Amino acid sequence: MDNNNVDVVVVGAGMAGASVAAHLASRCTVLLLEKEPMPGMHATGRSAASYIPSYRGLDPSLCALTQASRHFLESPPTGFSEHSLLKQRGLLTLFGQAPWAASEQQRSALNEVLQSPIEVLDGEQVRHRLPELSQQWVGPAWWEPDVHDIDVNALHHGYLRLFQRRGGVIETSKDVSASFANGLWRVEAEGLSVSTPTVVNAAGAWADQFAAQCGVAPLGLTPKRRTAILIDPPANCNISSWPLVLAHDESFYFKPDAGLLLVSPADEHPSVPCDAQPEEIDKAYAADFAMQALDGLNLTKIPHSWAGLRTFAPDGRPVVGFDAISPGFFWCAGQGGHGIQIAPAVAELAAELIAGSPSISSINNVPFDPEWVSPARFTVTNNKTMAMPI
Repeated sequence: MDNNNVDVVVVGAGMAGASVAAHLASRCTVLLLEKEPMPGMHATGRSAASYIPSYRGLDPSLCALTQASRHFLESPPTGFSEHSLLKQRGLLTLFGQAPWAASEQQRSALNEVLQSPIEVLDGEQVRHRLPELSQQWVGPAWWEPDVHDIDVNALHHGYLRLFQRRGGVIETSKDVSASFANGLWRVEAEGLSVSTPTVVNAAGAWADQFAAQCGVAPLGLTPKRRTAILIDPPANCNISSWPLVLAHDESFYFKPDAGLLLVSPADEHPSVPCDAQPEEIDKAYAADFAMQALDGLNLTKIPHSWAGLRTFAPDGRPVVGFDAISPGFFWCAGQGGHGIQIAPAVAELAAELIAGSPSISSINNVPFDPEWVSPARFTVTNNKTMAMPI
């Protein structure tokens, strides 16, 4: 593709890059570049994502992006996936000995913005749903039925296929550099050199690093490592119908996964961009939480474990939009733990902004203000990235 021009170059073929590229490919020429041999080898490929409407649901941007993604996840385009992207799971939030009054205030606030309310279960109802739960965790709990497993692999590969059906070109194993001159970005990698007016930074944990390489001021994005283990469930226990279970203080969560139990200490350790690996202490925390929460769980080994990086902007909101200073440099990063469940809405928003839509007030009929996630909410003062008031 030497010396070719394309309308948009998307850097990063994980969930963010693949979904944005697929939406853009229906209206312009798009080149999707990935530094790894295969797309989705980092955060996307290691995600155990669920569709959880209440997750950070009091943030208007994240609540709206989650709601606006629902239609696509429930009814993707014909041929997108051979089976459903969602499977109802439900979420049981445990409080143990935590004070109950404050949680009721939070539940009330969430129910004002959620399409399906969070219910309260008493201890007997909790025990009925999860008979193996240890006594210290049996008590009043939240029940959110409108929570689903997301088939991350099917969603990601569906976007990649859709992108290619629409004429998009993907190149892997490309370590990309870009420079701006005379109104165009010159994007170069081994065996490739193209010019484009628009570069989309969907580089995940490497987004700030890639921006700096392009001469664009970083935004202060922070990758944070999260660990998960897969273990055998309690003996003679069928866990297929178990819900996703979360401690209200977010000290751990667990859920069924292909006959095993996926457990995470919900850790958030700041990290440099890297091929994240689990640390023994975090695996031990996960195992200990599981054994404290479930009667009859006897762990002698941890068959499988992994870690992934979830990348956050300073204010915890995604960053979607053109850079405030560098022309044609578009950010699609900082999705944190929401990257999978908000991907359809983020991709649609990004495509509209890149296409130059004059006014965006909603996504899929869900009210939305693009300023909520715009890079313009950040400014650089004395070489430090600061969040501007919203």
